Amino acid sequence: MAASTHTVTNQAPPLVGYDVFMTDPVLTEAVERHLAPELRAEVREDLVVLGQAAGSAQVREWGERANANPPRLRTHDRYGHRIDEVDFDPAWHRLLGKSVGAGLTDAWGRPGGHVRRAAGFLVMSQVEAGHGCPLSMTHAAVPALRAEPELAEVWEPAATSHVYERELRPVAEKPGVLLGMAMTEKQGGSDVRANTTEARPLAADGEYVLAGHKWFCSAPMSDAFLVLAQAPAGLTCFLVPRVLADGSRNAFAIQRLKDKLGNRSNASAEVEFDGTTWARRVGEEGRGLRTIMGMVAATRLDCVLGSAALMRQAVAQAVHHCAYREAFGGPLIEKPLMRNVLADLALESEAATVLGMRLAAAYDAAGTGGSDAERERALLRIAVPAAKYWVTKRCTPMVAEALECLGGNGYVEESGLPRLLRESPLNSVWEGSGNVQALDAVRALRTEPAALDAFLREVGAARGADHRLDRAIRGLLVELADLDGIEARARRLTERLALVLQGALLVRWAPPEVADAFCAARLGGDGGAAFGTLPHTLDLRALVERARVEVRGD
Repeated sequence: MAASTHTVTNQAPPLVGYDVFMTDPVLTEAVERHLAPELRAEVREDLVVLGQAAGSAQVREWGERANANPPRLRTHDRYGHRIDEVDFDPAWHRLLGKSVGAGLTDAWGRPGGHVRRAAGFLVMSQVEAGHGCPLSMTHAAVPALRAEPELAEVWEPAATSHVYERELRPVAEKPGVLLGMAMTEKQGGSDVRANTTEARPLAADGEYVLAGHKWFCSAPMSDAFLVLAQAPAGLTCFLVPRVLADGSRNAFAIQRLKDKLGNRSNASAEVEFDGTTWARRVGEEGRGLRTIMGMVAATRLDCVLGSAALMRQAVAQAVHHCAYREAFGGPLIEKPLMRNVLADLALESEAATVLGMRLAAAYDAAGTGGSDAERERALLRIAVPAAKYWVTKRCTPMVAEALECLGGNGYVEESGLPRLLRESPLNSVWEGSGNVQALDAVRALRTEPAALDAFLREVGAARGADHRLDRAIRGLLVELADLDGIEARARRLTERLALVLQGALLVRWAPPEVADAFCAARLGGDGGAAFGTLPHTLDLRALVERARVEVRGD
């Protein structure tokens, strides 16, 4: 066979060797917008270092290897002793070391902590989404731990440490720990009040032993877990360490690892508490759901950020491919119909990132005290479930469309798009599926007037700037005035809450061409059900160029 037949032409080079942070104007603008001026230079410098690492060939390879070599359960050692350990590829530990070292479990105790952490989480989740699970749970455990100050004094400094330590040892001997949670059970799922795990109090105050089975326990090699169990006074939150203070292993039997659609690098397990599993109460007996909801809300925001990261990486790959790939006489990126598709994908990605970063800023503001803090907390109460519902729902079709932009190349594992696609439904399921989020948003509307007031103030800041947004706000108010049959309408209403909020934020902060496109297609009805149906009169080229990644050497 002639060697000339093997000449490779018309293929896009790998999207590698770039700064994931600095090449994303939507994210860099959000960080600049939401941080105090005195913090911007320091945070920007840190994120540039992280962004360059995340775009490097080495760190990208870690992500590929961690997924190609999923974790393996070892219930016993070679001598027959029960050990209940999970072996991970070394790449998994390197990813966690990089992310923990960048402060992605440290947000609650430093100025602008949530914004800087959210930006870093968006950056590193584009490399590999699975390792974001233990990062998210460790970060989110802090508000729950604070319900028990003695526990928080011990565990919070280790959880917010910038040191990743993989070995299981007592917390007093570790410079850093990871924390997980195990709430759901096979008979209940999201209905955690149906949990049957029992907690029996011991003689020492706050100490219990647990008996029961947890259906989903992600990252089972974490150092401790927040779990829910039925104590004498009702559903209660507990901290279950893997290793006790004397160095012995707690009774924590890993029965099996789940064989999941995506998220392959991360272990998710079924675990058994045998009646001798030692636990420490967190908060009051009977108030476990209230205690752990702070953790749930924070992980829900990470679902938004994780989906936004998948969207950003998908659109970056699609635009990059189309910039180099030629068909029908020219680069794909210059073809009007392909440009429409890419612009629509970029629009969805930008709306998700802007919303996620605004909610991270609300967390920072909510911790400052005063009336503004109260309003930000109220906004989070309704905006987090609405954002979690909508952004995670949009992720899968958006990533699928980005894959299609690469054609058959996108269907091949080496492109990286199949891994993004398998990952894309996860955040919609995790921490309460769509119905749970919609009902939670409706519950906030019904029972917390301050939440609706904060939401209306937020979107009201953009009123008068775009007639389509104004009309959408009026329509939402009409919907809110009629609460009959609201449960059956909960998804429709939650979708509108999210779209109106995204539109208001883009009108205030995005370039005019972005806000115009969003209001036309998402609020004004001038767009179709599929991506690539934006009005042709919009400045589509500007949207695509804003999403394009400039790689060194381009």
